[in-house]
Amino acid sequence: MSKKLIALSMVTMFVVVFGLAGCGGQQSAKPADQKVLKVGSETTFAPFEFQDEKTKDYIGFDMDLIKAVGKQMGVEVQVQSMGFDGLIPALEAGNIDAAISGMTITDERAKKVNFSKPYYKSGLSMVVKADNNTLKSFKDLEGKRIAVQIGTTGASEAKKIKDVKVREFNNAPEAFIELNSGGVDAVVNDLPVNEYYIAQAGGKDAKIVGEPLNSEEYGIAVAKKNTELAEKINKAIDELKKNGEYEKIYVKWFGKKPPQ
Repeated sequence: MSKKLIALSMVTMFVVVFGLAGCGGQQSAKPADQKVLKVGSETTFAPFEFQDEKTKDYIGFDMDLIKAVGKQMGVEVQVQSMGFDGLIPALEAGNIDAAISGMTITDERAKKVNFSKPYYKSGLSMVVKADNNTLKSFKDLEGKRIAVQIGTTGASEAKKIKDVKVREFNNAPEAFIELNSGGVDAVVNDLPVNEYYIAQAGGKDAKIVGEPLNSEEYGIAVAKKNTELAEKINKAIDELKKNGEYEKIYVKWFGKKPPQ
């Protein structure tokens, strides 16, 4: 083969290779064009996120809210169920775009992710068995056995109690099961989650005692570098509050209007 033919062949090869590479780059951009928002959530945190027994769909306050946010943004929301302690790592790895799961906004978490503006105010409370009349406040938990959900603020606060024995579970239902079986003396979790559990159980097996430990605010988390998405979510939340959709969702799940 002549030198001219060799040179021509090499040029052709480079054109084909780089042309294909260019096509590949365009293909990788398609997910953004499809307008899909991949959302992670720990879906056993009723009434915020849980699975409908009949339809198997993920429902709850958070689920309705994120779908409304997605609609406002003009994107399709796809929910992925995962462990609560895996949500922030999934955001950092780019496996999901956002996380909504009754996640309290804390300084420690804010170092790793960007939070939306708060969308719900909560607080920690304790649940004991219905026949327990000795535990009446968080101070009474000193030296006791406490069940918590791993990776939550409830777990962090429980560990601060003197001489306490903390047992961590993957989700809230497992913690309540442990309480019913007598494996722990109390469950420490978010107040609305505890209230929902008591309501569903009819108040026969357990009760909430004492005042809420603190005040917490929930936020929707996105990757630290994704400030644009955080801004879009904030704008959508503002619009939902203005047009009354946020209030409708709140009343649906909590039976009362949101605090002003």
